[in-house]
Amino acid sequence: MAIYLTKESKVLVQGMTGGEGMKHTRRMLAAGTNVVGGVNPRKAGRTVDFDDRAVPVLGSVAEGIEVTGADVTVVFVPPAFAKAAVTEAADAGIGLAVVITEGIPVHDSVAFTAYARSKGTRIIGPNCPGLITPGQSDAGIIPADITKPGRIGLVSKSGTLTYQLMYELRDIGFSTCVGIGGDPVGGTTHIDCLAAFQDDPDTELIVLIGEIGGDAEERAAAYIRDHVTKPVVGYIAGFTAPEGRTMGHAGAIVSGSSGTAQAKKEALEAVGVRVGGTPTETARLVLAALEAGA
Repeated sequence: MAIYLTKESKVLVQGMTGGEGMKHTRRMLAAGTNVVGGVNPRKAGRTVDFDDRAVPVLGSVAEGIEVTGADVTVVFVPPAFAKAAVTEAADAGIGLAVVITEGIPVHDSVAFTAYARSKGTRIIGPNCPGLITPGQSDAGIIPADITKPGRIGLVSKSGTLTYQLMYELRDIGFSTCVGIGGDPVGGTTHIDCLAAFQDDPDTELIVLIGEIGGDAEERAAAYIRDHVTKPVVGYIAGFTAPEGRTMGHAGAIVSGSSGTAQAKKEALEAVGVRVGGTPTETARLVLAALEAGA
């Protein structure tokens, strides 16, 4: 089992013929992802060769769905075109849109996430590494060779920390790893993933990676208290961040005591989540929790 992405998923790549799209489509194919087409109206009708796989280029997401049965799209388009790309995908009825693009204007993200929600399209991102179900499918830029299938579900605001925890816990492996992105406005939340992992019979433990800024982790803590029965281990990035300064992600800004790493840690610990002080300590807490439940 997995959440959101499986070996059955049929993936389109919007922006496949660009430099980043080409590079990461090749990676996704190597990971076993069923990439069924790219989307570029100016290059429709062509095919692109990726080693032993020829991938057709379609003129629109709607055509891609009609021709290939695609149910996932990965968006590798410049920030100025991201709103139009996601809106097109939602209008076409795609089930899942993974928006890798960073630097999208916040007002565009507000508009397309709300629009996609109204159309029944789930957004992962924007400004995210995507998601991977190891051994099945990889939609985005997450390295596929640093872990294996296993019992842990991971949801993270940080791409780099996603990779580090995947590597540190590679001997146990993961059901699905979801990088939700750290922008102020996003589609899928910690809570969405917590609910999905709670319902996934093959996920035994959940790792939640947050960061300073906003109140997403506090809201996740309240959800865990009321709805999650599986063990949860957390890590919050940004304990040494100075107040009032953005730190990498656009959403990671702290004002006074609001959004601090300490406040988030305390909220999570108050509902029974074990929170590591470093990624390595977090991995040790995961191992201890799994051993305790064995």
